[in-house]
Amino acid sequence: MMFAKPEVPNDPRYKALDRAMKKLGYAKSSLIESLHAVQEAFGFLDDEPMKFVAASLRLPPSKVYGVATFYHYFTLKPAGEHTCVVCTGTACYIKGANKIVDAVCKKHKIKAGETTKDGKLSLVTARCIGCCGIAPAAVFDKEVLGTLDEEKTLSNTIRN
Repeated sequence: MMFAKPEVPNDPRYKALDRAMKKLGYAKSSLIESLHAVQEAFGFLDDEPMKFVAASLRLPPSKVYGVATFYHYFTLKPAGEHTCVVCTGTACYIKGANKIVDAVCKKHKIKAGETTKDGKLSLVTARCIGCCGIAPAAVFDKEVLGTLDEEKTLSNTIRN
């Protein structure tokens, strides 16, 4: 049975995604890497690019969606202009990560995993960011900060 690769839409994001999948040989085993390429190109995992990945890798869309929703790193919604990723791993939790998350939620009127209505800030929690020595820690727009408390965290979310 011949495989008919889907036509690449005339969109530079799809072209970048297709190049990434081509480099990986359109292998079914490259699903996670392909989803990373979608998120990098589109900013989140949108339905149409996921369908494109499914067709390109010859996988059922349900498999692609299942992997996309299983892994915490992937997001199905557009991220805010700024991100705050609070570590909730054991060391951070013991040192007050839950209070930090609660403070950000209260101040910005969002829940963990949500983006503010104005699209300025996304709050995410992570099981561990590997910074146990500086717990509690968070990542603000790709910058890791440690020994945080509610006040320090809020000052970093507000500066953005």
